[in-house]
Amino acid sequence: MIAYLDTNAVIRLAQGSTGRLGREVLRLIETAELLISPVVLLELEFLYEIERIKLRSRDIQRKIEAELGVRLCALPFTDIANAALDEKWTRDPFDRLIVANAKANGFAPLVSADERIAKHYPRTVW
Repeated sequence: MIAYLDTNAVIRLAQGSTGRLGREVLRLIETAELLISPVVLLELEFLYEIERIKLRSRDIQRKIEAELGVRLCALPFTDIANAALDEKWTRDPFDRLIVANAKANGFAPLVSADERIAKHYPRTVW
């Protein structure tokens, strides 16, 4: 089984902040093949540039890959963009593409604390 991590989940995991994660999220972390959308890397870099996080996106990616085996999703961007065309519930391009990435890969679970994502993507886990 695969599962995707949204940007906030990646930040929490990179910081070792797993205390407030639900049982299902912890089970996925231990059992699923964890993936991130390339869009997560871009959003992390934006957050670094505005000084909301202290590590660059590539450093976070290396950390979660080494510690948790998280891999970057290799789905073609055209597949993700086509799925994103149907995500009209948000104007946030990051949320739109992150959800579309999980949808494009067989409606995979998506680990996210974002209530708006959870409202519109039934496979959201937190």
